[in-house]
Amino acid sequence: MTSQPDPTDTLAELRRQLAGLSTEAANPELSGIDSMSTAELVRAMNGQDVLVAPAVGRCLDAVAAAVDGVYAKLAAGGRLIYTGAGTAGRVGVLDASECPPTYGTDPDLVVGVIAGGARAIREAVENAEDDAVAGAADLAALNIGPGDAVVGISASGRTPYVVGALESARAAGAFTVALACNTGSAIGAAAEVAIEVEVGPEFVAGSTRLKSGTAQKLVINMISTLSMVKLGKTYGNMMVDLQATNAKLRARSQRTVQQATGVGAPEAAQALDAADGSVKLAILMILTGLDAAAGRAALDASGGYLRQAVQQVSGS
Repeated sequence: MTSQPDPTDTLAELRRQLAGLSTEAANPELSGIDSMSTAELVRAMNGQDVLVAPAVGRCLDAVAAAVDGVYAKLAAGGRLIYTGAGTAGRVGVLDASECPPTYGTDPDLVVGVIAGGARAIREAVENAEDDAVAGAADLAALNIGPGDAVVGISASGRTPYVVGALESARAAGAFTVALACNTGSAIGAAAEVAIEVEVGPEFVAGSTRLKSGTAQKLVINMISTLSMVKLGKTYGNMMVDLQATNAKLRARSQRTVQQATGVGAPEAAQALDAADGSVKLAILMILTGLDAAAGRAALDASGGYLRQAVQQVSGS
Protein backbone atom coordinates (compact mmCIF):
# COMPACT_ATOMS: atom_id res chain seq x y z
CA MET A 1 0.00 0.00 0.00
CA THR A 2 1.43 3.35 -1.05
CA SER A 3 1.89 5.77 1.84
CA GLN A 4 0.43 9.26 1.59
CA PRO A 5 2.63 12.35 2.00
CA ASP A 6 2.78 13.72 5.52
CA PRO A 7 0.92 17.09 5.50
CA THR A 8 3.41 18.41 8.02
CA ASP A 9 6.29 17.62 5.67
CA THR A 10 4.42 19.21 2.76
CA LEU A 11 3.84 22.44 4.67
CA ALA A 12 7.45 22.50 5.82
CA GLU A 13 8.62 22.24 2.21
CA LEU A 14 6.23 24.99 1.15
CA ARG A 15 7.51 27.25 3.94
CA ARG A 16 11.04 26.58 2.73
CA GLN A 17 10.12 27.50 -0.83
CA LEU A 18 8.32 30.68 0.18
CA ALA A 19 11.17 31.77 2.42
CA GLY A 20 13.39 32.07 -0.64
CA LEU A 21 11.01 34.31 -2.61
CA SER A 22 11.59 38.05 -2.64
CA THR A 23 7.86 38.66 -3.07
CA GLU A 24 7.25 36.96 0.29
CA ALA A 25 9.91 38.90 2.20
CA ALA A 26 9.17 41.77 4.58
CA ASN A 27 10.95 45.05 3.82
CA PRO A 28 12.49 46.24 7.13
CA GLU A 29 12.32 49.84 5.91
CA LEU A 30 8.52 49.56 5.95
CA SER A 31 8.14 47.87 9.33
CA GLY A 32 6.54 50.97 10.86
CA ILE A 33 3.83 51.72 8.30
CA ASP A 34 1.09 51.16 10.86
CA SER A 35 2.43 54.17 12.77
CA MET A 36 2.71 56.53 9.77
CA SER A 37 0.48 59.45 8.90
CA THR A 38 -1.58 59.27 5.73
CA ALA A 39 0.83 61.60 3.92
CA GLU A 40 3.78 59.43 4.97
CA LEU A 41 1.98 56.27 3.88
CA VAL A 42 1.20 57.72 0.46
CA ARG A 43 4.82 58.78 -0.09
CA ALA A 44 6.14 55.43 1.12
CA MET A 45 3.86 53.41 -1.11
CA ASN A 46 4.57 55.60 -4.11
CA GLY A 47 8.27 55.18 -3.41
CA GLN A 48 7.81 51.43 -3.82
CA ASP A 49 5.63 51.71 -6.90
CA VAL A 50 8.21 53.72 -8.83
CA LEU A 51 10.56 50.72 -8.61
CA VAL A 52 8.30 48.61 -10.82
CA ALA A 53 8.90 50.12 -14.28
CA PRO A 54 12.72 49.90 -13.98
CA ALA A 55 12.36 46.26 -12.90
CA VAL A 56 10.32 45.58 -16.04
CA GLY A 57 12.93 47.50 -18.03
CA ARG A 58 15.55 44.95 -17.03
CA CYS A 59 13.54 42.22 -18.76
CA LEU A 60 12.87 43.81 -22.12
CA ASP A 61 14.79 41.25 -24.19
CA ALA A 62 12.57 38.50 -22.81
CA VAL A 63 9.45 40.60 -23.36
CA ALA A 64 10.47 41.19 -26.98
CA ALA A 65 10.93 37.45 -27.48
CA ALA A 66 7.47 36.89 -26.03
CA VAL A 67 5.92 39.51 -28.31
CA ASP A 68 7.55 38.01 -31.39
CA GLY A 69 6.39 34.52 -30.46
CA VAL A 70 2.84 35.59 -29.69
CA TYR A 71 2.60 37.70 -32.85
CA ALA A 72 3.78 34.80 -35.00
CA LYS A 73 1.03 32.55 -33.64
CA LEU A 74 -1.69 35.19 -33.99
CA ALA A 75 -0.58 36.11 -37.51
CA ALA A 76 -0.89 32.46 -38.50
CA GLY A 77 -4.43 32.21 -37.14
CA GLY A 78 -3.71 31.00 -33.62
CA ARG A 79 -4.80 32.27 -30.22
CA LEU A 80 -3.26 33.93 -27.19
CA ILE A 81 -4.23 32.29 -23.90
CA TYR A 82 -3.42 33.76 -20.47
CA THR A 83 -3.54 31.52 -17.42
CA GLY A 84 -3.07 32.33 -13.76
CA ALA A 85 -4.57 32.26 -10.28
CA GLY A 86 -5.82 35.10 -8.08
CA THR A 87 -4.56 38.54 -9.07
CA ALA A 88 -2.37 37.07 -11.80
CA GLY A 89 -5.35 35.29 -13.34
CA ARG A 90 -7.46 38.44 -13.15
CA VAL A 91 -4.77 40.44 -14.94
CA GLY A 92 -4.95 37.99 -17.83
CA VAL A 93 -8.75 37.98 -17.89
CA LEU A 94 -8.78 41.79 -17.88
CA ASP A 95 -6.41 42.04 -20.83
CA ALA A 96 -8.31 39.42 -22.81
CA SER A 97 -11.63 41.18 -22.22
CA GLU A 98 -10.29 44.50 -23.45
CA CYS A 99 -8.89 43.29 -26.78
CA PRO A 100 -12.22 43.01 -28.70
CA PRO A 101 -13.41 46.60 -28.14
CA THR A 102 -9.91 48.05 -28.51
CA TYR A 103 -8.74 46.14 -31.57
CA GLY A 104 -11.88 44.64 -33.06
CA THR A 105 -10.73 41.09 -32.39
CA ASP A 106 -12.88 38.01 -32.02
CA PRO A 107 -13.45 37.19 -28.32
CA ASP A 108 -11.88 33.79 -28.92
CA LEU A 109 -8.59 35.29 -30.16
CA VAL A 110 -7.31 36.34 -26.72
CA VAL A 111 -8.63 34.30 -23.81
CA GLY A 112 -8.09 34.56 -20.06
CA VAL A 113 -8.21 31.39 -17.97
CA ILE A 114 -8.26 31.70 -14.17
CA ALA A 115 -7.92 29.00 -11.54
CA GLY A 116 -11.32 28.39 -9.99
CA GLY A 117 -13.25 29.52 -13.05
CA ALA A 118 -15.47 32.56 -13.51
CA ARG A 119 -16.29 32.77 -9.79
CA ALA A 120 -12.63 33.46 -9.07
CA ILE A 121 -12.77 36.71 -11.04
CA ARG A 122 -14.90 38.32 -8.33
CA GLU A 123 -13.95 36.40 -5.20
CA ALA A 124 -11.02 34.44 -3.85
CA VAL A 125 -10.93 30.71 -4.59
CA GLU A 126 -7.62 30.26 -2.83
CA ASN A 127 -7.22 26.48 -2.98
CA ALA A 128 -7.67 26.47 -6.76
CA GLU A 129 -4.10 27.65 -7.34
CA ASP A 130 -2.68 24.46 -5.80
CA ASP A 131 -4.21 22.16 -8.43
CA ALA A 132 -1.71 21.47 -11.21
CA VAL A 133 -4.01 18.86 -12.73
CA ALA A 134 -6.79 21.44 -13.05
CA GLY A 135 -4.37 23.83 -14.76
CA ALA A 136 -3.56 21.21 -17.37
CA ALA A 137 -7.20 20.22 -17.75
CA ASP A 138 -8.39 23.81 -18.23
CA LEU A 139 -5.89 24.28 -21.06
CA ALA A 140 -6.76 20.92 -22.60
CA ALA A 141 -10.44 21.94 -22.60
CA LEU A 142 -9.49 24.76 -24.98
CA ASN A 143 -7.85 22.29 -27.38
CA ILE A 144 -4.51 24.06 -27.13
CA GLY A 145 -2.20 23.13 -29.98
CA PRO A 146 0.91 24.14 -31.93
CA GLY A 147 -0.85 27.17 -33.40
CA ASP A 148 -1.44 28.81 -30.02
CA ALA A 149 0.54 30.92 -27.55
CA VAL A 150 0.09 30.49 -23.79
CA VAL A 151 1.27 33.00 -21.18
CA GLY A 152 1.36 31.69 -17.61
CA ILE A 153 1.32 34.38 -14.90
CA SER A 154 2.38 33.89 -11.27
CA ALA A 155 3.98 36.36 -8.88
CA SER A 156 5.73 33.66 -6.88
CA GLY A 157 6.60 31.75 -10.03
CA ARG A 158 5.72 28.46 -8.34
CA THR A 159 1.89 28.32 -8.55
CA PRO A 160 1.07 24.65 -9.30
CA TYR A 161 -1.99 25.53 -11.39
CA VAL A 162 0.15 27.64 -13.73
CA VAL A 163 2.99 25.09 -13.83
CA GLY A 164 0.49 22.40 -14.83
CA ALA A 165 -1.04 24.64 -17.50
CA LEU A 166 2.31 25.57 -19.03
CA GLU A 167 3.58 21.99 -19.02
CA SER A 168 0.38 20.85 -20.73
CA ALA A 169 0.54 23.65 -23.30
CA ARG A 170 4.18 23.02 -24.09
CA ALA A 171 3.55 19.29 -24.49
CA ALA A 172 0.79 20.18 -26.96
CA GLY A 173 3.30 22.19 -29.02
CA ALA A 174 2.10 25.68 -28.09
CA PHE A 175 4.48 28.62 -27.72
CA THR A 176 4.80 29.19 -23.98
CA VAL A 177 5.73 32.26 -21.92
CA ALA A 178 6.13 32.49 -18.15
CA LEU A 179 5.66 35.79 -16.32
CA ALA A 180 6.93 35.68 -12.73
CA CYS A 181 8.15 38.18 -10.14
CA ASN A 182 10.96 35.98 -8.82
CA THR A 183 14.01 34.68 -10.62
CA GLY A 184 14.72 31.00 -11.14
CA SER A 185 10.99 30.30 -11.14
CA ALA A 186 9.29 26.96 -11.67
CA ILE A 187 7.01 28.45 -14.32
CA GLY A 188 10.07 29.93 -16.05
CA ALA A 189 11.57 26.44 -16.26
CA ALA A 190 8.31 25.14 -17.75
CA ALA A 191 8.13 27.71 -20.56
CA GLU A 192 10.12 28.58 -23.68
CA VAL A 193 10.44 32.23 -22.68
CA ALA A 194 10.79 33.29 -19.04
CA ILE A 195 10.03 36.90 -18.09
CA GLU A 196 11.10 37.21 -14.46
CA VAL A 197 10.49 40.74 -13.17
CA GLU A 198 11.98 40.91 -9.69
CA VAL A 199 10.14 43.73 -7.96
CA GLY A 200 11.31 42.85 -4.45
CA PRO A 201 9.30 42.79 -1.21
CA GLU A 202 5.81 44.21 -1.33
CA PHE A 203 4.64 47.32 0.56
CA VAL A 204 2.55 44.91 2.67
CA ALA A 205 4.64 41.74 2.88
CA GLY A 206 3.32 39.00 0.62
CA SER A 207 0.53 41.12 -0.91
CA THR A 208 1.41 40.41 -4.51
CA ARG A 209 -1.56 42.33 -5.90
CA LEU A 210 0.64 45.41 -5.35
CA LYS A 211 4.03 45.76 -7.11
CA SER A 212 3.84 42.28 -8.59
CA GLY A 213 0.36 42.91 -9.98
CA THR A 214 1.52 46.22 -11.44
CA ALA A 215 4.52 44.55 -13.07
CA GLN A 216 2.29 41.85 -14.53
CA LYS A 217 -0.08 44.44 -15.97
CA LEU A 218 2.80 46.37 -17.54
CA VAL A 219 4.22 43.27 -19.21
CA ILE A 220 0.85 41.95 -20.37
CA ASN A 221 0.08 45.41 -21.77
CA MET A 222 3.21 45.14 -23.90
CA ILE A 223 2.56 41.59 -25.06
CA SER A 224 -0.98 42.21 -26.29
CA THR A 225 -0.58 45.82 -27.45
CA LEU A 226 2.62 45.28 -29.41
CA SER A 227 1.30 42.07 -30.96
CA MET A 228 -1.75 44.02 -32.13
CA VAL A 229 0.44 46.82 -33.52
CA LYS A 230 2.41 44.23 -35.47
CA LEU A 231 -0.88 42.75 -36.72
CA GLY A 232 -1.86 46.10 -38.24
CA LYS A 233 -4.47 47.00 -35.65
CA THR A 234 -3.15 50.56 -35.45
CA TYR A 235 -2.28 53.29 -37.94
CA GLY A 236 0.68 54.96 -36.36
CA ASN A 237 -0.37 55.06 -32.71
CA MET A 238 -4.09 55.35 -33.44
CA MET A 239 -6.64 52.57 -32.93
CA VAL A 240 -8.23 51.86 -36.30
CA ASP A 241 -9.98 48.56 -35.58
CA LEU A 242 -11.84 49.66 -32.45
CA GLN A 243 -15.48 48.72 -32.11
CA ALA A 244 -17.63 51.82 -31.55
CA THR A 245 -20.02 50.23 -29.08
CA ASN A 246 -20.87 53.37 -27.09
CA ALA A 247 -21.04 57.15 -27.47
CA LYS A 248 -17.49 57.70 -26.27
CA LEU A 249 -16.09 55.22 -28.79
CA ARG A 250 -18.19 56.66 -31.60
CA ALA A 251 -16.75 60.08 -30.82
CA ARG A 252 -13.25 58.56 -30.69
CA SER A 253 -13.82 56.91 -34.08
CA GLN A 254 -14.67 60.23 -35.68
CA ARG A 255 -11.78 61.98 -33.97
CA THR A 256 -9.38 59.25 -35.14
CA VAL A 257 -10.51 59.64 -38.75
CA GLN A 258 -10.00 63.39 -38.49
CA GLN A 259 -6.54 63.04 -36.95
CA ALA A 260 -5.40 60.49 -39.51
CA THR A 261 -6.63 62.40 -42.55
CA GLY A 262 -6.87 66.07 -41.59
CA VAL A 263 -10.51 66.39 -42.66
CA GLY A 264 -13.26 68.11 -40.70
CA ALA A 265 -15.96 66.49 -38.60
CA PRO A 266 -18.67 66.41 -41.33
CA GLU A 267 -16.43 64.64 -43.86
CA ALA A 268 -15.19 62.18 -41.22
CA ALA A 269 -18.76 61.37 -40.18
CA GLN A 270 -19.80 60.90 -43.80
CA ALA A 271 -16.89 58.53 -44.47
CA LEU A 272 -17.68 56.52 -41.36
CA ASP A 273 -21.30 56.16 -42.45
CA ALA A 274 -20.19 54.95 -45.89
CA ALA A 275 -17.74 52.54 -44.23
CA ASP A 276 -20.40 51.11 -41.88
CA GLY A 277 -18.47 52.48 -38.93
CA SER A 278 -15.09 51.04 -39.87
CA VAL A 279 -12.42 53.56 -38.90
CA LYS A 280 -9.79 51.79 -40.95
CA LEU A 281 -11.91 51.77 -44.08
CA ALA A 282 -13.04 55.39 -43.63
CA ILE A 283 -9.43 56.57 -43.39
CA LEU A 284 -8.44 54.59 -46.48
CA MET A 285 -11.36 56.01 -48.47
CA ILE A 286 -10.48 59.59 -47.58
CA LEU A 287 -6.74 59.19 -48.18
CA THR A 288 -7.09 57.38 -51.52
CA GLY A 289 -10.47 58.40 -52.92
CA LEU A 290 -11.65 54.80 -53.14
CA ASP A 291 -15.29 53.94 -52.54
CA ALA A 292 -16.25 51.51 -49.80
CA ALA A 293 -16.23 48.38 -51.96
CA ALA A 294 -12.85 49.15 -53.53
CA GLY A 295 -11.48 50.11 -50.13
CA ARG A 296 -12.51 46.79 -48.62
CA ALA A 297 -10.85 44.98 -51.48
CA ALA A 298 -7.65 46.97 -50.95
CA LEU A 299 -7.64 46.17 -47.25
CA ASP A 300 -8.22 42.50 -47.97
CA ALA A 301 -5.30 42.55 -50.41
CA SER A 302 -3.04 44.07 -47.75
CA GLY A 303 -4.08 41.61 -45.07
CA GLY A 304 -5.81 44.38 -43.15
CA TYR A 305 -2.73 46.59 -42.82
CA LEU A 306 -3.95 50.14 -43.43
CA ARG A 307 -0.58 51.75 -44.10
CA GLN A 308 0.30 49.05 -46.61
CA ALA A 309 -3.08 49.46 -48.34
CA VAL A 310 -2.61 53.22 -48.62
CA GLN A 311 0.86 52.75 -50.07
CA GLN A 312 -0.31 50.12 -52.54
CA VAL A 313 -3.20 52.22 -53.80
CA SER A 314 -1.11 55.39 -53.95
CA GLY A 315 1.78 53.60 -55.61
CA SER A 316 4.26 54.88 -53.04
